[in-house]
Amino acid sequence: QVQLVESGGGLVQTGGSLRLSCAASGGTFSTYTMGWFRQAPGKEQEFVARIRRSSSITYYADSVKGRFIVSRDNAKNMVYLQMNSLKPEDTAVYYCAADRNYGGPYSFQYDYWGQGTQVTVSS
Repeated sequence: QVQLVESGGGLVQTGGSLRLSCAASGGTFSTYTMGWFRQAPGKEQEFVARIRRSSSITYYADSVKGRFIVSRDNAKNMVYLQMNSLKPEDTAVYYCAADRNYGGPYSFQYDYWGQGTQVTVSS
């Protein structure tokens, strides 16, 4: 069983940056694909980014490509989401997720989830 705990959310102005962190425990972190999803009020959960076991393989939603960077530190069991040039439409609860296989852009492809961290971007 894998436990995931997100941190780093908060309130930021448009154009600002935040770095989200996700700490994993209870499993062999380096073997999991890690994903980030978000859910805004009244909207469905959406894929943001994912990073494969090899840190060189990453995927992004078109809405964040060029602004967000996903990375991982397998020695520390951590995954990060660096968010730059934030926009009000990035406001959401951000979730970290883990998959024992290759993950993907859909939430059902992930086995474990964190509790989420709130990101609010003011205009």
